[in-house]
Amino acid sequence: MKFVDIVRKYQQEMPFPEAVEKAIDECIKNGILAEFLRKNRAEVLRVSIFEYDEEEHMRQEREESRQEGIEQVNDLYDKLHDLNREEDIWKAIKDVEYRKKLLEEFHLD
Repeated sequence: MKFVDIVRKYQQEMPFPEAVEKAIDECIKNGILAEFLRKNRAEVLRVSIFEYDEEEHMRQEREESRQEGIEQVNDLYDKLHDLNREEDIWKAIKDVEYRKKLLEEFHLD
């Protein structure tokens, strides 16, 4: 827990890999997991960076999916507006199932 807190502290000032390196050094200096970190330094660094990269990748994928969903809904509302189907827009805003049905209807799903 202390190691993670120290990494987070340094991460505010520097890139993640450097923050992990600096946190390892500080922990060893202060006797926090010192023997373990001396013995397994390279693995701790590798695993920490791998986990961080994995989390960052998942975050980016979620953001891309969210953006794609927003674009699909905007495209749907544009098409409905072009067809003067304003009531369908309002219904789709309030009813998720109806919106899904319209997305299928316009092949935007």
